Amino acid sequence: MNNIEAPAAGAQCSSIEPTRADPSVEQAYARLRACTGDGARIAATADLILVIHDDFYAQLCEYPYRAKRAFETMNPHASIRISRERLGLYSRYVAEHGPRILAAYPALAGDSKVWDAIDRLFVAMIVDRYEADIAFMFVHSIRRNMSHGIWRPVAYSFPPPSKLRAFSTASVHRRLAVRGRVDLELLRTALKVPNFSIPFKDVERDSQKILERVEQLLYGGAPDAAQPVALDVVEAGFFRDRSAFVVARWIFSDDSIAPFVIALLNSSEGIFANAVLHRVADIHGLFSSALANFHVTTRLYYQTCVFLFSLMPRRPFGHHYSTIGFNHVGKIAILNEITDQIRAGHRLQRSAGVPGTVALGFTFDDCAYHLKVIRDQPTTYYKWGVYPGVAAVCDKYRVVHEINRAGSMLDNVMYFNLRLDPGMFDPELLQEICRQAAGSVQVDRDGVFLRSLIVQLKIVPLPVFLARADASETRAVIISLGDCIRNNAATNIFNKDLDSRNYGVGRYGRVFLFDYDAVEKLTDVKIRTNTDREPGEEGVPSWFFEDGVIFLPEELEHGMQFTSDLARRSFREENFDLLTVEYWLDVQQKLLRGEVPEIQMYPDSAKLDAAAAGEADARR
Repeated sequence: MNNIEAPAAGAQCSSIEPTRADPSVEQAYARLRACTGDGARIAATADLILVIHDDFYAQLCEYPYRAKRAFETMNPHASIRISRERLGLYSRYVAEHGPRILAAYPALAGDSKVWDAIDRLFVAMIVDRYEADIAFMFVHSIRRNMSHGIWRPVAYSFPPPSKLRAFSTASVHRRLAVRGRVDLELLRTALKVPNFSIPFKDVERDSQKILERVEQLLYGGAPDAAQPVALDVVEAGFFRDRSAFVVARWIFSDDSIAPFVIALLNSSEGIFANAVLHRVADIHGLFSSALANFHVTTRLYYQTCVFLFSLMPRRPFGHHYSTIGFNHVGKIAILNEITDQIRAGHRLQRSAGVPGTVALGFTFDDCAYHLKVIRDQPTTYYKWGVYPGVAAVCDKYRVVHEINRAGSMLDNVMYFNLRLDPGMFDPELLQEICRQAAGSVQVDRDGVFLRSLIVQLKIVPLPVFLARADASETRAVIISLGDCIRNNAATNIFNKDLDSRNYGVGRYGRVFLFDYDAVEKLTDVKIRTNTDREPGEEGVPSWFFEDGVIFLPEELEHGMQFTSDLARRSFREENFDLLTVEYWLDVQQKLLRGEVPEIQMYPDSAKLDAAAAGEADARR
């Protein structure tokens, strides 16, 4: 089996901004064009691709420091722009340089022997590098770009030394010893680890407030409980949107650990601590790939993921890469996790629950992921008029990957021109995929070829969850559903198919949107109502003749198609604002004015303002 990674062929569009000019890149192009023999061209091509990669990687490593400056200057618009640019950087480089390299050396289009020779040279050039895995992905993505219209996957695997080298390099964290009992000095030191260029508003006050919380958490249990002996702090700042975070873990006398994350905000008076997160569920929520990537001011991406994995061992390792912006490394790690489980005797089978009208889903019980292919034609339950086609649906999933998903939309790990072993699939499933998605899937003696594959974290469909939930669980998940819809609206996302079957529940009770074929920009939606009409009033409402997407908020509860009276009643009681025109128009106006609405990334109970936390808990 060959593991493939590459950007979509659709990334090669003329609207893509060219990457910045680098003299060394242009010099490498000139050297390739000057070559006369195949041996010299092969060597020059390998050198050129490495120079292009180095320019890409240098820019990639700049983004966390740009995000840090955006936090320090209180510029949320810059933070959003940085996140968007960083997600598209890899594809931009590949889309720009693939055609240029091919124009300089046309034999690369179809001669696999030439590419094999380039591979051998390239691996020798990168084998001792920390980022060898990224460089190896990069050269194969360039190759993919040159053959994007051909059903021919490119073989792919990591250079073995990379993982071994990552374990042997310096640690990404600093260990602060607890001398007797946690004190203010230790917490002051932890707060300053990100090395901000601007001062704290009152670091002594923050340290005291954090210490009071720590006293409750660490010393409020049984007298014989294990005591903290050290605090491991990642020697970097974690930045996203308006916030910064100090990420750490307590080490206890019995070698157990506990997460410890401090959330920081900035103001005109300086930086201040806003919250302390210590519950595993809250840490999972904060580092969810349903949110925009974190920008972390360290190049030790592998060790950072190992540290995060120690805080969240139930979260698949591959998603930790995506959390900190190394999405392409995460893609391959995720695929390897799936294939390793299949080697242990599992097979992909049709997903349980109601079949999707556009996507055909499959997984297996022990798999942490849900896989999808897009049907050539939707099922008869499709309700949006003319089907736009597979490419248009894939593009919606790609767009969701490239935005801030607001903590309420599952990330989409997308693979293109992928080859898998037929033995990975249940035979009946494979037949159905080939029948329903013949334009995207082919099978021959060499394997199963998929033009596109979408992978998401596995969650429980909301109707399935509600069918077995008690009253308390039902109300809690309905509250989370409302938060999910609000967070999506705050990032200009509107799911016109507001049906509960498009939502699911994660491991810790959080609700996520996971089906994106009906996603639109909220600012493009026309908010209308029938509540201004008199009962029994005849005639067709004026909005009926309008073009575009029309949304009547008062119909949201009905559209969810809850089968439980308790769920319907809870939705109406907990999310009444979502049933009003005023709410939706207010969000639209804020978005049109260019405001950046705040998104709730952690519960109010984690905040250091005890009064606010208490009020929030009372509301919930």
